[in-house]
Amino acid sequence: QVELVETGGRSARPGDSLRLSCAASGRGFSISILGWFRQAPGKEREFVAGFTWNTASTYYTDSVKGRFTISRGNAANTVTLQMNDLKPGDTAVYYCALRRRAVVSTRHDRADEFDDWGQGTQVTVSS
Repeated sequence: QVELVETGGRSARPGDSLRLSCAASGRGFSISILGWFRQAPGKEREFVAGFTWNTASTYYTDSVKGRFTISRGNAANTVTLQMNDLKPGDTAVYYCALRRRAVVSTRHDRADEFDDWGQGTQVTVSS
């Protein structure tokens, strides 16, 4: 059983920065990718960013490129999402997602390509 715990979500103003963290814990699991998805009210869950564990490669959805950075955290099995220049359109519940299966392409960005999910953390951007 793998547990993913997200922290860092809160209310912010446009142009602010936030940092989200995700910690994965459990027994006998390996990480292929740790990523972030988000879901705004009335919308489908969408991919935000991914971190491929063995290669440290990163990939993003177009709407956050240049503003968000995903990176390995200092603690074991953690990943952070640095979000700069936040916009109201970034308002959503942000979910951490873990892919335990092997990486078979350069980009895994569909929800069904991930095996475990956190409970989510709310990010609200408004003036």
